[in-house]
Amino acid sequence: MSKPEAMIFDLDGTLFQTETLLLPAYHATFDRLRAEGLYEGATPPESAILGGLGMLLAHIWKRVMPDADESVHRRADELLLQYQLEGMAQGQGRLYEGVADTLAELQRRGIRLFVASNGLEAYVKGVVRQHELEPLFVPGGLYSAGEYGTATKVDLVRRLLADHSVTSAWMVGDRSSDVEAGHANGLAVVGCDYAGFREQGELDGADVRIDRFSRLLELL
Repeated sequence: MSKPEAMIFDLDGTLFQTETLLLPAYHATFDRLRAEGLYEGATPPESAILGGLGMLLAHIWKRVMPDADESVHRRADELLLQYQLEGMAQGQGRLYEGVADTLAELQRRGIRLFVASNGLEAYVKGVVRQHELEPLFVPGGLYSAGEYGTATKVDLVRRLLADHSVTSAWMVGDRSSDVEAGHANGLAVVGCDYAGFREQGELDGADVRIDRFSRLLELL
């Protein structure tokens, strides 16, 4: 793993402690779905959505409520985003320890920084802006499946690399989709082993694992 020109970061479970914003919005979403007559019964367990983090939202809802109609899934998209944005406005949501300082130091060392997330555009950009991280990333460097309509993170990262003429990079993330996206595009992969959302074995293909975000500086 030689020093890269750039680093590409997943968002949820890598930079951002997703559950600190997601779970209140998740419960509010199901309260609203029930009120609108679109869902009956108890809210699915939190583990259902936490275990799906890193997937496209369409796949997450199939996991969370597999028997619901597609139209209910799309309404859930709208509500979850609405409640997450409202939560951000109220100051909900936390970064992992050391993220802001580490990103600032990476930028100081000349590393170009990007985000590649399977989330929605407003959510991804909202999290970065809320925590005042936007100046640390390359202009136009916040990539989301919601904005570009990509079917996989492999495709999203491929587009990012081409758009910004990146020739060497590390892919940094916590899910198998990050490992796949990195290796399919010829990148070294750093597996983030601190979020705990993944299933066993998801990071087995990573080139190296870190147990806290600041260890990226040691790897350099």
